Amino acid sequence: MDLRNERHLAMDDLVWRITQGEIDTVIVAFADMQGRLQGKRLHGRYFADHVVGHGTEGCNYLLAVDVDMNTVDGYAMSSWEKGYGDMEFVLDERTIRLLTHLPATAMVQCDLVWPDHTPVVQSPRTILQRQLDRCAEHGWAAVAGTELEFIAFDTSYEAAHDAGYRGLTSANQYNVDYSILGTSRVEPLLRAIRNHMYDAGLDVEGAKGECNLGQHEIGFLFADAMTTADNHVVYKNAAKEIAAQLGRSITFMAKYDEREGSSCHIHLSLRGTDGDLVFWKDGARTPLYDHFVAGVLATISDFTLLFAPNINSYKRFADGSFAPTTIAWGLDNRTCAVRLVGQGAGARMENRVPGADANPYLALAAMIAGGLHGIENELPLGEELVGNAYTSGLPKVPATMTAARETFATSAVARAALGDEVVDHYTNMADVELAAYQAAVTDWELRRGFERL
Repeated sequence: MDLRNERHLAMDDLVWRITQGEIDTVIVAFADMQGRLQGKRLHGRYFADHVVGHGTEGCNYLLAVDVDMNTVDGYAMSSWEKGYGDMEFVLDERTIRLLTHLPATAMVQCDLVWPDHTPVVQSPRTILQRQLDRCAEHGWAAVAGTELEFIAFDTSYEAAHDAGYRGLTSANQYNVDYSILGTSRVEPLLRAIRNHMYDAGLDVEGAKGECNLGQHEIGFLFADAMTTADNHVVYKNAAKEIAAQLGRSITFMAKYDEREGSSCHIHLSLRGTDGDLVFWKDGARTPLYDHFVAGVLATISDFTLLFAPNINSYKRFADGSFAPTTIAWGLDNRTCAVRLVGQGAGARMENRVPGADANPYLALAAMIAGGLHGIENELPLGEELVGNAYTSGLPKVPATMTAARETFATSAVARAALGDEVVDHYTNMADVELAAYQAAVTDWELRRGFERL
């Protein structure tokens, strides 16, 4: 099996390192609905003797709980009535990597199957793979990069919890967008993340400051879409672990406070499976590229729930904030939902709708499904928006989770591309979050109403 790069390990190499005592812990993990890594830490010798070639298993409730890991009703695949049985974890040997921020530890990521070896279709990795298979049927491969922002604090996770996540000490006290001085203040954290992620097989580009207080972004080189999604969830988990080791904390919330939110801009293009360009020919965009972008635009409302999967996600959509509110495209125009950038091999579309809380597998799957809808139906690409999309009067991105839930649940495109089981599953996820939010009494309500109402 070909390695993704020379910093990944072949299974034989991992087993040899275990026998030599270099590795004593192997994390076996998959991404759940929220894009979090879930799984087990296995003793190295047990992994080598009993898991290699066989995989392991875990409870199917891991794809049927809320963010607090509460079992909830409404999921067809998992319930008390069905006994909360097991799923099997199938090791993807292309993903074996060292985690140098942890002692003697390696990780392998997994696909999920049922005991009869049929895929768990609700698994985010399976959902993305299905769309990549559709691309392959046309002779195309999807390449992508995710730009993930976070806010760093000089407060530990434990202290942040005890403070109710309010009044935390930001890693920077002013806007450090592109500031070398400002990022130097946080360089011990940023450097540790960059170097440990390089060791883990990610191709690190660099780090830069962002607008909110303590907000930063670490960039990684584009890759095939599945590799990008796998790397994204490893990075997001490891960044939190590294921050915790340094007595700090970071959040990937889409909107932590009233200032700028944290985004996950996704860059995507198609290539021929032989590497040929399909989005750019003879010095210009191809009709295929235009159809793809038209499809993404036409289905942004259908798939907003997968780009913005939490109540908090919708607080980020604010005019004049660099987060999009208008469904429009432009050439290198950051006010639009879709920005087209680059030429030749660098020609790609940037989807600016997802926030830092997006599940990369689901967001990429939604973009590909929308783009293929545009290609297969030869949708025409409308006029480029020149100027300020916020004041254009064009249709808006769904502004609430309730609205996004309705468009997703009733979308014929989503059901045709993803399947009823997937749409119903993630509609229920939205219903669970909406019910929890509607039952909550917020700090804002208490401040406004305790005495004055």
